[in-house]
Amino acid sequence: MEYLEFELPIKELEDQLQKCMIIGEESDVDVSETCTQIEKKLDETRKDIYKNLTAWQRVQLSRHPNRPYTMDYINAICGDTFLELHGDRNVKDDKAMVGGLGKIGDQSYMFIGQQKGYNTKTRQYRNFGMANPEGYRKALRLMKSAEKFGIPVVCFIDTPGAYPGIEAEERGQGEAIARNILEMTRLQVPIIVVIIGEGASGGALGIGVGDKVLMLENTWYSVISPESCSSILWRSWEFKEQAADALKLTATDMKKQKLVDEIVKEPLGGAHANREKTFETVKNKISSHYEELKKLSPKDLVKSRMDKYSNMGVFNE
Repeated sequence: MEYLEFELPIKELEDQLQKCMIIGEESDVDVSETCTQIEKKLDETRKDIYKNLTAWQRVQLSRHPNRPYTMDYINAICGDTFLELHGDRNVKDDKAMVGGLGKIGDQSYMFIGQQKGYNTKTRQYRNFGMANPEGYRKALRLMKSAEKFGIPVVCFIDTPGAYPGIEAEERGQGEAIARNILEMTRLQVPIIVVIIGEGASGGALGIGVGDKVLMLENTWYSVISPESCSSILWRSWEFKEQAADALKLTATDMKKQKLVDEIVKEPLGGAHANREKTFETVKNKISSHYEELKKLSPKDLVKSRMDKYSNMGVFNE
């Protein structure tokens, strides 16, 4: 288990508890009362730390190396029913963008999302979760296939942004993202978007238009990352914490601005602290929202979606 800087008090108490239990096992000394006291203090410390997280600390949690990624959710939710589909039928298969058909119960879904790697080799293979234009075109191809067969779409967002390389720009990165946004607004099947980690820039928006947009508690959604914002405004990354506060990028901020529809509660300590519980919660949320959306006709679905996004940013003085 890896710990972030602000989680170190938890690590110290867990180490103390482990040593206390070892002493009890290896000697005749009764340490049960001491262990109970440490456990109580550990619970209080956990609650105190995670109850008062800053925006920057939530950004750090969203990037935790043990946090589940898109394929972890898909495999846990669908089991053996998931069939991955590849390629944009134009350039190649983008490994940073995954997608395919899967089932929750008896209902089929088209799952799409950015996938990060677990170590140096797989991070390079997945291009650090940064999709190229062909990744967004693959996603659009899968969405149009889902529309053709009346299958709802589920998008998992977890990316530091679309790939900014020269070759990506040459192949039309901006156009690919813009095309996806346009096509998703008028797709005639339900779209459920779940932000499971980082939601940065157009890279997130390229698969981020949905009838219901859910955001896990310790994730962020913004036009720019705190580090990039800091480097532009202050010419240094040292002000990233101030930038994170100013950007209003947390789930609470997004819900307050009516940019997302629901905040999905995470287990204490983050999604990685209890993966099974997180997977079950997300699975239930997808199913419940689909039950609500399937009652709408395709025409009403598109109208409702268009109205939702048209009303964003509208304020009365």
